[in-house]
Amino acid sequence: MKVIVIGAKGFIGQHLIKYLTQQGHEVWGADVVVDYAASGKYFLIDASNSDFQNVFHFENYDLCVNCSGAASVPDSINNPMRDYYLNTVNVFKILSAIQRYQPECKFINLGSAAVYGNPQYLPVSEKASVQPLSPYGFHKYQAEQICEEFYRFFGLNTCSLRIFSVYGAGLKKQLFWDTYKKTLQNGTIQFFGTGDESRDFIHVNDLSRAIELIALNSQFKADIINVANGEEVSIKNAISTFLSCFDRAIDYKFSGEVRKGDPLNWRADIGKLEELGYKQSKDLLTGLKDYYQWITSLSEE
Repeated sequence: MKVIVIGAKGFIGQHLIKYLTQQGHEVWGADVVVDYAASGKYFLIDASNSDFQNVFHFENYDLCVNCSGAASVPDSINNPMRDYYLNTVNVFKILSAIQRYQPECKFINLGSAAVYGNPQYLPVSEKASVQPLSPYGFHKYQAEQICEEFYRFFGLNTCSLRIFSVYGAGLKKQLFWDTYKKTLQNGTIQFFGTGDESRDFIHVNDLSRAIELIALNSQFKADIINVANGEEVSIKNAISTFLSCFDRAIDYKFSGEVRKGDPLNWRADIGKLEELGYKQSKDLLTGLKDYYQWITSLSEE
């Protein structure tokens, strides 16, 4: 395949480009980050007025994967307009450019399980009601509707992924990075919540493989697909597993305070993804050992 990855310099984008290139695909990138060392297969997007016309005007692709956008629930509450623009308006702009220049190009948008909010049942399937708890979740859901709009009215091949909790080397935010930063403090460290909250974690390498499988096998009829491992892991167990990688004992506790916009419990029904051939290749302990090695390499630089 010839693939264009929007958001090429982000955490998922960088891993996806590396993976797809290793699999023999021809991969291009686009982002707002200036890259003086980039090959000719890179488009610089104007952050102040994003326009994707040039990306699709001069090159033809089999697939576009949108890895761009904001990815912070607290930031979406503090600055909802910015979140709306990055997670919703830009999706419309990308699809408009595809419609104009190469309507045969398939489009995958990286969405979020945040659209579910607090599910009424677990595992949560793609048929579950949508009840987002934050502007971020609402905007990701609106992006799904935009993908359906361009499929229904303009015949574009679209697919939306509801991604659960992704982690891996290079991620400098969310639970495991925050845990690492807390370990640099003296004394007992503290976390939000009770520890009984849960997530469904997936390593970024497995996510990249899932995206490839979806690209090759999904119908692209405004499909919506959960991307996770179908495993519910409590936050206290996730933290305990990560801290077991450290070379010293670390004391921690939970505040009991639930942060606004955070869901309580997640576990994905990944039946659709498994039908496309997905199998987990990296369990949480192995993935966190790799993550810890990456963190250690940072401290040694």
